[in-house]
Amino acid sequence: MSKMLMLIVILLPMLSGALIPAIPFKNRRAMCIYIELCALIDSALVFLLLHNPPEEALTVFRFTGNLSVTFRVDGMGSLFAAMAAFLWPPALLYSFEYMKHESNEKSFFLFYVITYGITLGIALSENILTMYFFFEMLSMVTLPLIMHTRTREAVLASRAYLYYMLGGAAFAFIGMIFILTYGTTSSFVMGGVLDMDQIADKRNMLLFVYVLCFCGFSVKTALFPFSSWLPKAGVAPTPVTALLHAVAVVNTGAFAAMRVTYFSFGTERLRGTWAQNVVMALTIITIVYGCSRALKETHIKRRLAWSTVSNLSYILFGVAVMTPLGLTGAMSHMLFHSFMKITSFFCAGAVIYKTGRNYVHELNGLGRKMPKVFVIFATASFALMGVPGLCGFVSKWNLCRAAVDSGNPLAYGGVAALLVSAFLTAVYMLTMMVRAFFPGKEFDDGSISDVEDPNWMMLLPLAVFVAVMLCFGLHSAPVIRFLREIAGIR
Repeated sequence: MSKMLMLIVILLPMLSGALIPAIPFKNRRAMCIYIELCALIDSALVFLLLHNPPEEALTVFRFTGNLSVTFRVDGMGSLFAAMAAFLWPPALLYSFEYMKHESNEKSFFLFYVITYGITLGIALSENILTMYFFFEMLSMVTLPLIMHTRTREAVLASRAYLYYMLGGAAFAFIGMIFILTYGTTSSFVMGGVLDMDQIADKRNMLLFVYVLCFCGFSVKTALFPFSSWLPKAGVAPTPVTALLHAVAVVNTGAFAAMRVTYFSFGTERLRGTWAQNVVMALTIITIVYGCSRALKETHIKRRLAWSTVSNLSYILFGVAVMTPLGLTGAMSHMLFHSFMKITSFFCAGAVIYKTGRNYVHELNGLGRKMPKVFVIFATASFALMGVPGLCGFVSKWNLCRAAVDSGNPLAYGGVAALLVSAFLTAVYMLTMMVRAFFPGKEFDDGSISDVEDPNWMMLLPLAVFVAVMLCFGLHSAPVIRFLREIAGIR
């Protein structure tokens, strides 16, 4: 039964989401209850599955040889599945309030719920073919979410998203074919699966294909020079952009990069090569480029989007270090950044929802009228900066430690990039908070007299997420111990 549970947790959101347009709900409240219950039940089943993971994999369909759609619960998959299962129900609760004045709600929630199931499919993939299959399904199902408003800007953003995803898919496909051709198995095995006897005279081809594969999967993480699609996707409703930047899409790219680096190609074959230096240099460039663009950006959601570009490359930098400590740092930042960024975006969404204001200069004085939202936003901002006592400090410390321990001179440049990024993050996040709480003597409070904090449906998810950030920051030892075990550190 536990093996079948893997299939159930993937299919339940996909089927329940697909049924939304067909069910004749009595009213909107009934639809919201149905959606939330489906998500809660599925999340409960996910945690039950992770608590009692099956020892064997579940093969749903076999094409030929080692080509199959197969699911398995392992350490890294457990981490990613738990993230999705924890974040989705509160995100849905938030979206019920945010979307109540929007059109095409049923269409929105159809794709929003289906995305949950596909994300779990990526998390529980046993081999590269299964992961690639769900990876591309994710691109297709999130495209209508980006295009939801049907405005010209949304259409252009979705078109850019599609072009980038198709290009990334082509690069990733080359890597997958290489692994299927020269690997002893298509499954994910720590240390890699390549048969080096077959590749003895093709070492440079191996390295070239790895770079293509890494970049292909990392298009979803907005790795430089493939970054521009992510800020453009901010035209989507905030519940979409929040999950795009926290779990679905961007973190699936980071997750896939970890899988192919540590579980398919193998770091022993890559460490110390020009391929490692290329991918590490790209991550370092992206870290600085993303936060520099965030500093210049005046649109709130696009500023947070460029911040995401930078922070996602923290994760990829940990992957590129290619050591167990590097993998630990990458996984810890993937986990902690999810909570920091979804909180930041939901706070921005609350401001947009209550005031209709989208730009940094329009935040003046709002901290006094929306104190709950902006205190939570300040906490998330301090976490993103890496202030000790919050989760962002823990993951950045792990990344810096891994870089120094690796002995790679280029990794020291990565440490410098992390420090530069921390400084620039402080500038572009503090700018917003200062405007919100200290607008200046000439500011007219009457201009925002009718502004107030949103209702409990928006505040409860924010409170949950900020509590998790504080817990991870003050007591991260059990989580880091679990991540070290996944990375093979005893």
